[in-house]
Amino acid sequence: MIDIISLGEILIDFTSQGKNGQGQRLFAQNAGGAPANVAVAVARLGGKSAFIGKAGNDMHGSFLKETLENGGVDCTSLILDGNYFTTLAFVDLKEDGEREFSFARKHGADKMLTTEDIPCDMLEKGKIFHFGSVSLTDEPSRPATLYAAEKARALGLTVAYDPNYRASLWENEEKAIKEMRNGARLADLIKISDEETALLTGEADCEKAAEKLIEGGAKIAVVTLGKDGAYVRTKDGGDYVKGFEVNAVDCTGAGDAFWGGFLLKFAQCGKNTDEITLEEAKTFARFGNAVASLCVEKHGAIPSLPDLGAVEERLNR
Repeated sequence: MIDIISLGEILIDFTSQGKNGQGQRLFAQNAGGAPANVAVAVARLGGKSAFIGKAGNDMHGSFLKETLENGGVDCTSLILDGNYFTTLAFVDLKEDGEREFSFARKHGADKMLTTEDIPCDMLEKGKIFHFGSVSLTDEPSRPATLYAAEKARALGLTVAYDPNYRASLWENEEKAIKEMRNGARLADLIKISDEETALLTGEADCEKAAEKLIEGGAKIAVVTLGKDGAYVRTKDGGDYVKGFEVNAVDCTGAGDAFWGGFLLKFAQCGKNTDEITLEEAKTFARFGNAVASLCVEKHGAIPSLPDLGAVEERLNR
């Protein structure tokens, strides 16, 4: 069985690395894309993961496939399409490690995933199907994503969703709200950041937002709070899970690192979502916090994802 099958965007993060001797800005090539980050996070922690998506049949696409394969991810369903260019994201880092994005995606391969590209035979082997909202921004990836999520539900997989909001990728905020909330209706497990609470629920407060997500059908709702950790809610109620104090240098991929850790712990527990208690969900979140805390201590998303030994050491310190 595959612990997590992740679908969505895969792209290049060109992350700011300061300036050279002539004052020109330098950018480092890193593999990125939230669902791809989650897949590698799971594999690096010892789980089995697979990725469904599309990149260009170019030097960037080859680099992405090689990176995922080296990370232990099943890339059988990662398509390299010569008709489109691999999506690029330029990431400027602030002093506190937070980021500003600029995307080159007008003809990006990631949004050209079609319903016909969905490997239903792979879905039959999975425990969790995970997707995000970037693949919901455009045709044909939007209907392909929803088809895959609905197919996964029909096959009995747990569906996990992370609506990763990037304003510049949407026509407008109204469109983003409509499509992101439409994705949420399919989710058993859902993670949002504290910056996305109002968009997804109409509630700015994380506790009220999580409650609304549970009322909307999710069995477990998590609101990540950056350095402060996370707020977790189940049918039993909600509670905060404190984060780890670290010196953050790059927050790229931190939420994906958290979610990969959380989802793997759920996959390994052997229970249905209805059976998970609040205390169990908090344990998953603490593990996810540890994974994320290690990720932000280095540059780049995938290169910074830790192995299980490092996470266990962080948990026990």
